[in-house]
Amino acid sequence: MIAELIAETGPLWHERHQAVLTARPRSRAVGAGAKHKLVFADRLLATLIHLRHGATHDVLACWFGVDRSTITRAIGEVRPLLAMRGCTVAPDVRLRTLAEVVDHLGARGQTGIMDGTEIRVRRPAAGRKDREKFISGKNKQNAVKSMVVTDADGRLPFCSPAEPTSCADITHARQLGLVKLLSDGPHSSRRIRVEHGIDHLKNWRALARHHGRREHMTDTIQAIAGLLSHQQTATLATDCHV
Repeated sequence: MIAELIAETGPLWHERHQAVLTARPRSRAVGAGAKHKLVFADRLLATLIHLRHGATHDVLACWFGVDRSTITRAIGEVRPLLAMRGCTVAPDVRLRTLAEVVDHLGARGQTGIMDGTEIRVRRPAAGRKDREKFISGKNKQNAVKSMVVTDADGRLPFCSPAEPTSCADITHARQLGLVKLLSDGPHSSRRIRVEHGIDHLKNWRALARHHGRREHMTDTIQAIAGLLSHQQTATLATDCHV
């Protein structure tokens, strides 16, 4: 899987990096000067360890022999690339929007399970005007919420962007356009129903409790969803060939 991720996201990272270099005024040619202390494969690996095991930037910096700022920058560059991949539901099929999920489930006559999951975050700074939005009415903790869709077997085809926990599940679902999607197409309300089916997602330490910036939560959730769905699909394919 690492090799696949490198082959897929490496060119995207290089393209973005080159665009940044050529966009700013320079006294030397692009490519001149000091080289990266952390090659892309190591940047990807550091990001995966951070997401899966919750390793801090300081610890990763020690492991890879670089400054903490290098790790922070690497994760900040790689995490959005992982989030963009979408969720893998078949070796050649990825879903990135709720509309694609509804169409996919409906076309196959499959049942979808939708539920909201909360991830604890750091308390917003005192004086922030929207501070109360992040307090969970259920757990009385500071958190953000994502709407998660799984199929009947618990495989993951979609995670929504993160929202403050003051947003009710039904309101979040409406904002995502779920009601319209179900009413506009040949789908019944039984295609997606609210139940629990997100245990595997919370096994990733970055979602057990998030200590970073809340603005990175959407990329974090969707990156993990994409990685988990890819793993689930690969495992299913292997089992089918045994």
